[in-house]
Amino acid sequence: MKILSITAQKPNSTGSGVYLTELVKEYAARGYEQAVVAGVYEDDEVELPDGVGFYPVYFSEERNRAACEEKKSGMAEDEAEKLWFPIAGMSDEMPYKSTRYGDMTPDMAKEFKKAFLTTVERAVRRLKPDVIFCHHLYLLTAAVREAFPEHTVYGFCHNTDLRQMQKTDLERAFIKEQIRKLDRIFVPQRAQEQGVKEIYDADPEKITRVGMGYNSKIFHITGGKKKDGVVRIVFAGKIAEKKGVSSLLRALSTLDYDKGKLKIYLAGSTGNQEEYEEILSLAKECPYEAVFLGRLSQPELSRIYNDCDIFALPSFFEGIPLTVIEALACGDRVVMTDLPGIREWLLETAPGADIRYVPLPAMKNTDEPIEAELPEFEKRLAGALMESIVKGSGGTADVSGISWERIAKEVIKK
Repeated sequence: MKILSITAQKPNSTGSGVYLTELVKEYAARGYEQAVVAGVYEDDEVELPDGVGFYPVYFSEERNRAACEEKKSGMAEDEAEKLWFPIAGMSDEMPYKSTRYGDMTPDMAKEFKKAFLTTVERAVRRLKPDVIFCHHLYLLTAAVREAFPEHTVYGFCHNTDLRQMQKTDLERAFIKEQIRKLDRIFVPQRAQEQGVKEIYDADPEKITRVGMGYNSKIFHITGGKKKDGVVRIVFAGKIAEKKGVSSLLRALSTLDYDKGKLKIYLAGSTGNQEEYEEILSLAKECPYEAVFLGRLSQPELSRIYNDCDIFALPSFFEGIPLTVIEALACGDRVVMTDLPGIREWLLETAPGADIRYVPLPAMKNTDEPIEAELPEFEKRLAGALMESIVKGSGGTADVSGISWERIAKEVIKK
């Protein structure tokens, strides 16, 4: 079988990038011939299995149209396409310099589609794929569906696409029309299935729930937790307000717990410097030591999970957060917001998990908490953290039923 995978973003960053890359690895292990089209910067290092073709579309970090046009003028016909603006990110704040779809002009959207479709055409011509996988039910997937009507095209929902459709007017009618024409649509769980039906009016028969996978070779228990009397809490993700990091630090600051017996680790990069500076200020005011680890490799993150006792995810919007599964696999307890559909899914797929769910505050624009609601939310978060610290069972979740191999089989089966 020949498979072409497509994403407008980096294939080695964010949850959707991990999803794409892990499926590529699974199919490479089966000997399938593959290629990947992705949006990157020219100095990015993309890690894919040997033998997988890579067709980049280069974005510009500097947002320099004149320089980009000058480079393109001297390009050979088969060189990578170049766009003059930063990578278009499905989240409003990405862990690297990005362009919000809501800020795209019609001209930018036209250039975006042209660059990617030229690249996809090149990949299709060389690979002759049996199936095309498009990640995110958004602008690029819609453009590919329209441009290649004779090909089988599957779309993967990653939840941020649903948010963009709710928040952003960009070519919404065109996107809805083309997403409905996909041959199959794969969603993480029931909440996204319902969203796809409502937002795109997609045929329910085309939608399949496949959940999420994780890399058990990296994320597993490597030894007992430290016995030095210090409770270690870890957060992993974008260091941003929408991930609940500010609320987490404010909640921790209200705990009545021995100052020397609690430590917080924050792993991840940030896309908004002003927001990051505010979070750093909150960390300095927090009575407990807060350690900013930056972006970690998966093995490094596994070591942190194994060193820590509690994984905290106070995010205001997620699909299926891969970090929760990885932390559970490393033996952590979890405190997280009660995100739509997640509790039900984890009850089915991670029996025995020690998880405390915190009701979300009232929201606006799908992912922004109403500011007046935050104090009560942070009280609830502090209570759940304290309960996990004092009463946590430390029971190990059974995540053996979650795997990329299972998802890879399910996708090809269809």
